[in-house]
Amino acid sequence: MVDMTMHFRAQRQFILLFLAMLFGVTFAGAADVDICNYELWIVDQADSNNGTALIGYGGYIHIFNNSNFKRPCDIVDLGAETAQLCFQRTGAYPVRPHMLFFNLAGSHAILAFVASGHVVIFRAADRKPLTCFRSTPGFNGLRQAHAAIPTRNNKHIIVANQNGKQVERINVDWEREEFVYDLNATLALYGNCTTPNGLPCESPDLRPDNAPICPPSLADPTLTFVTLRGGGMFVIDYTKTPLAIAAEYDKSTIGANGCGGVSTKHYMYINSGGGTASNLYGFKVYKLPTRGYSSANAPNVPAPKIIANDSTGDRDAHFAGILHNKRMNPTYYWQPDRAQSVIDVFSFNTDKFVNRIDLKATNLSTDPTPDALVISPTMAYAFVSLRGLIPLSADPHVSTGSSPGLGVLVVKNYGRTARLASISSITNIVNGTNRADPHGLDLRVTSDSCDVAYT
Repeated sequence: MVDMTMHFRAQRQFILLFLAMLFGVTFAGAADVDICNYELWIVDQADSNNGTALIGYGGYIHIFNNSNFKRPCDIVDLGAETAQLCFQRTGAYPVRPHMLFFNLAGSHAILAFVASGHVVIFRAADRKPLTCFRSTPGFNGLRQAHAAIPTRNNKHIIVANQNGKQVERINVDWEREEFVYDLNATLALYGNCTTPNGLPCESPDLRPDNAPICPPSLADPTLTFVTLRGGGMFVIDYTKTPLAIAAEYDKSTIGANGCGGVSTKHYMYINSGGGTASNLYGFKVYKLPTRGYSSANAPNVPAPKIIANDSTGDRDAHFAGILHNKRMNPTYYWQPDRAQSVIDVFSFNTDKFVNRIDLKATNLSTDPTPDALVISPTMAYAFVSLRGLIPLSADPHVSTGSSPGLGVLVVKNYGRTARLASISSITNIVNGTNRADPHGLDLRVTSDSCDVAYT
């Protein structure tokens, strides 16, 4: 019943959006406000503070709505109710809020705390934390939660237990608000783990460091694409118990530190970046089909197409976005670069590089350092989280920024170009120092006009 309700709601909203465009509403700022209302949730990784000192856990979620990008309409202190809930449920406080994603309906938010391994699920409407889980100890007894991403089948959340080298699953019923951490589903990517081809999951010549980074599951209702810190990738069937490897890729085929999976029109984009001491720089983009994955395939099948491979300088591909035209056809793929503070633009149809958006060009910041990226429903705006002076994740050489906040870009020509129009500063002042370090960012639609356009 839930799936059918979402289907008809999405269909109605798409028709409304199409009619608005048909009768003269263009992709401009006014149109974005007129036919879509939405919220942006951006996460400050720095601990909560008491005005003079950090308390050692927590953090903040700053919530903006599209009627006012200059200042948040709400701020959630993760060191308060959320921290107490986690301590009550797990015996530990949540540390370093990192990645945030909404479920398909935008009714709930999922926040991963990378340092402590906690995952918190919020009801979006009233910002209430409903439950808190903690990832399980894995490799060398370690655990983290680098990212926790809801699946396309609307039934699960996939958790990348980074230093634990495990992929884990939370089973969800969004309507009933019932959540279960499914320990039987856990897939350990180290030790005795072997692939369907009989190869070791982790080995120096194939996949030297199987810490899962990001597990996007946008492309297929059964699969998640799990990138690895040391290079390589696993395509995993998240409906199986335990989770099952459906395809394997080695480090010579998919590079290290990928965190930028986006999909549209039967294609999945995966990137490879830098950001770690063992892999300081990287800028690669791969385009894969969304279908054709099977445990019977040979390694590295289906083969990815290399869209970008720049090893000439200090570059760091991180996050990604896809732009669409008025007919909802994909036009351009955006690849942000934390190190250079630019966004490289590639044609969806030709896969060729067509433009570079320099976030420093408008002189709003000397070192913006874009991290997460999200596109507004009508493609009128794009938003980036901009890192702070005291970065708390990724190697400082790529993650140190000069203007912590929410960057607002005005999109032109269906995504071929854009300009950084404003920066909404985020502060976390302790003893006169702004320790804010924005990272996680996502958007949810709050009206019945067009919540599916950008998907």
